[in-house]
Amino acid sequence: MAPNSVAVTMEKPDNFSLLEINGSDPSSFPDNKRKSISPKQYSWFLLLKAHRVVSSLSWLFASVKKRLAFSSKTINEEEDPKSRGKQMYRFIKACLVISIVALSIEIVAYYKNWNLDLVNRPPSWEVRGLVEWSYVAWLSFRSDYIAPIVITLSKFCTVLFLIQSLDRLVLCLGCFWIKFKKIEPKLKDDELDLEDASNFPMVLIQIPMCNEREVYEQSIGAASQLDWPKDRILIQVLDDSDDPNLQLLIKEEVAAWAEKGVNIIYRHRLIRTGYKAGNLKSAMTCDYVKDYEFVTIFDADFTPSPDFLKKTIPHFKGNPELGLVQARWSFVNKDENLLTRLQNINLCFHFEVEQQVNGVFLNFFGFNGTAGVWRIKALEESGGWLERTTVEDMDIAVRAHLNGWKFIYLNDVEVTCELPESYEAYKKQQHRWHSGPMQLFRLCLPSIIKSKISVGKKANLIFLFFLLRKLILPFYSFTLFCIILPLTMFIPEAELPLWIICYVPIFISLLNILPSPKSFPFLIPYLLFENTMSITKFNAMISGLFQLGSAYEWVVTKKTGRSSESDLMAFAEKEEKLHRRNSESGLELLSKLKEQEMNLAVQETPKKSIGGLVRPNNKIKKRNMVFKKELGLAFLLLTAAARSFLSAHGLHFYFLLFQGLSFLVVGLDLIGEQIN
Repeated sequence: MAPNSVAVTMEKPDNFSLLEINGSDPSSFPDNKRKSISPKQYSWFLLLKAHRVVSSLSWLFASVKKRLAFSSKTINEEEDPKSRGKQMYRFIKACLVISIVALSIEIVAYYKNWNLDLVNRPPSWEVRGLVEWSYVAWLSFRSDYIAPIVITLSKFCTVLFLIQSLDRLVLCLGCFWIKFKKIEPKLKDDELDLEDASNFPMVLIQIPMCNEREVYEQSIGAASQLDWPKDRILIQVLDDSDDPNLQLLIKEEVAAWAEKGVNIIYRHRLIRTGYKAGNLKSAMTCDYVKDYEFVTIFDADFTPSPDFLKKTIPHFKGNPELGLVQARWSFVNKDENLLTRLQNINLCFHFEVEQQVNGVFLNFFGFNGTAGVWRIKALEESGGWLERTTVEDMDIAVRAHLNGWKFIYLNDVEVTCELPESYEAYKKQQHRWHSGPMQLFRLCLPSIIKSKISVGKKANLIFLFFLLRKLILPFYSFTLFCIILPLTMFIPEAELPLWIICYVPIFISLLNILPSPKSFPFLIPYLLFENTMSITKFNAMISGLFQLGSAYEWVVTKKTGRSSESDLMAFAEKEEKLHRRNSESGLELLSKLKEQEMNLAVQETPKKSIGGLVRPNNKIKKRNMVFKKELGLAFLLLTAAARSFLSAHGLHFYFLLFQGLSFLVVGLDLIGEQIN
């Protein structure tokens, strides 16, 4: 038979025909050029697509190289204090190296026309050469030993993922039921008699702060303007600042309000131990505290409305079992940048859904550390403030719950504050918020088991409050989406279905966005960013659970002192009055000191004009940081995306690509603002 002919035969010899076609005759296949593509042409097509993808990302890789060259000092001093996360970073690097080697082998196999998805060992006579034999041996080893482990781990994480998703769904249904039935805390008795000041209980206001230069004035001013009889309230400014100049400024602010008739005192500890818990514990030891029935706590950036006490204190009347009334947070800078918008989604869900549902159906939730009113008797009977964890607020809430005290959450009472605007500040805050609960769980587990509360409340504390929402959530989020998913691109036997990586996460993200519907356009960035933050939360959870070096690290969240236009106008008017009063009372020296610092800030920073008021912009741009763990995961996910591209996985490729880019943006500190 001629070399350029084709023979067609049939299996049954009784009815067949033989046709010979000359391969050089184009008329035999008129549509051959149009409909068929050779493997070589298809390879060049895929190579061109890959080249375009790499070209579009070149600027990001160039940014990585430049940032690494100029930020090594910043990495050593800022990112890993006390060798935090070294083991995690080494693990990520090992996974990255393995994935790069595997990708190189797969690329060679692809261009050698080997089967990328080969599972079973081919016959020995089909193997040619040492390289191909090594590849076939790797496929066999992968199928027999590695794939079963990855499949088992992925199934375990998937079960945890579904349980946590079900918990989110139940919480949302509970919130819907509250809205549908219009359930809200009701006052058992009549409101306070506004004409008789003696009926107002004695209230202690505590403002703990530490080096809060940007916000101390607005917090002290807001607390001093609370609508409550002057002789029935005392404001404690608990200053832990280590800057003598700042201490003088805060003392001046306290003295100015005291001259206006406000019952306010300044308190500074000489021995600053225990962070915020130690500060509050020290303040509660004062002799005059025994004269007060309730204590309200406001962090330095919180500005309550004047009627805050009149909306919260009446709930204690006629309810002797009530130990805590918690108000909701609102944020003055929620639209400042993408980072604050994404934080707002999370915190809106926390307050609107988690806190409200737990408050209505369980009479228990985690105290948020601020914007809440405590019955002092509940604090004392529960052991007071303890310095054993970095989440003293959750600690006292759990101990009060074990002692039988009930909590009320008021979703309609809001206290304004601000969100961290830089990723560096937000990351440190999240590390503390996720390592502290694990410290507390280790310490409180025996007390929970031995307590006299019902079995249902014990189960809620152990399995829902601690394990599911504080341990399982960061564990499966990091393990499933940042480790297992990229590994499955090199282990096709363990490939995750689309409903795990796409449909269910989008549905859960939709549930999270429901309390803040204006954030719907940020659905996909929110989903990607939550997976990106999983490395920080997972690392913090491990640190707290096993008491690693960074578990007890407390870094005060950096504030910018942002306010609304009306707040700035009131601030300007107050400053003018205080300046006049200070000059008359012999405090010119302190005023000059403050004026010099403000002038220095004006010279170093751009000015912001609002309503005719020129105010220095406290943001001083600095060199961006580099976050090594995030960058390592970025390259791991992008390597897996390249492997997925070779196999034409579709949505898997796009998810890995955009998730890798999300890690890259965060690792280069390109989200949020850089605050000095």
